[in-house]
Amino acid sequence: MKLRTLTLAVAVSAIALAAAAAPAPYKAPRNAFGQPDLQGNWTNATITPFEREAKYGDRLALTDQEVKDLEGSNAQLVADGAKPTDPKATVADLPTNCGRGFTGVDCGYNSAWVDPGTRIIDMGGVKRASILVAPANGRLPKMTPEAAARLQARFASARGGRGSFDNPENRSLGERCILSFGSSAGPPMLPLLYNNNYQIVQTRDEVAIEVEMVHDLRHIRLAGAHPPADVKLWMGDSLGHWEGDTLVVETTNMRPEQNFRGASAGSKIVERFTRVAPNQIKYSFTVDDPGIYTAPYTGEVALNATKGPIYEYACHEGNYALQGILAGARAEEKEALNAAKAAAGGGGGK
Repeated sequence: MKLRTLTLAVAVSAIALAAAAAPAPYKAPRNAFGQPDLQGNWTNATITPFEREAKYGDRLALTDQEVKDLEGSNAQLVADGAKPTDPKATVADLPTNCGRGFTGVDCGYNSAWVDPGTRIIDMGGVKRASILVAPANGRLPKMTPEAAARLQARFASARGGRGSFDNPENRSLGERCILSFGSSAGPPMLPLLYNNNYQIVQTRDEVAIEVEMVHDLRHIRLAGAHPPADVKLWMGDSLGHWEGDTLVVETTNMRPEQNFRGASAGSKIVERFTRVAPNQIKYSFTVDDPGIYTAPYTGEVALNATKGPIYEYACHEGNYALQGILAGARAEEKEALNAAKAAAGGGGGK
């Protein structure tokens, strides 16, 4: 009996010592309004892909060796892209892919102009194989048959890929300086090739997020109600509230032009911002869009502290690319028309 009592006492003491040695859970500091303080400059730059490669299956965590290989390959791409281009090279000598690290044919940037990040997402010591965490395979759910049919019809009507050059309205919102490229401003707020910085400012009634890309500004109201469904807003209408240390934001009323991953006008996005360390915010999002996908999907991104300030994005100052793109398409159309007339015996035209 004494031995059993002694053994129990030793076990209890060991548990107590382990509990005392374990670090206390991080508690976010409070701002002047008593809210968890999310303010500061943050970046979501990462080389972790949005969707997981099929070879990883349902495994979210990468091994140390896998992380070393992925980050090493990225570093090699950067090094290759920094090499000087042979001044005697012709277009035929250049690579045809436009991946990071290559100055290719019909590409927008070379390595000097992009900054997507160099590291795999690391949250709580787990190195992530994908931004998507649900479904379990880290892949987007299947589209509904109706949505898939609409997508195919849209592709088929694009005139062999040239339909986007018909007029300015067919070009992307980013090229037209209306909204950030991709989904940088969101929601959800996702990393891109560059300009992956954000500044968060809080008041008693609002959380504002300045987005570096195209100088967008998100307003998250902490009170009120969503407007009627027919009132559509850039970046949607975002309402937030606090659940403990987490800012929960529900966004509806997105403008259809944003069309993130084929999103419909009835999509709802719920984001969660939780400061989990002095230098990191865990940002998660769930997209519920039954008009497009057969199930909701969820992703997680690390917002890591960075230095500020954020420089203002000068979108079209000295930028003649959009005019050139549209003018080039018109020149191609004129050449094709003249060739058709010549083949029909009608001669060339002006």
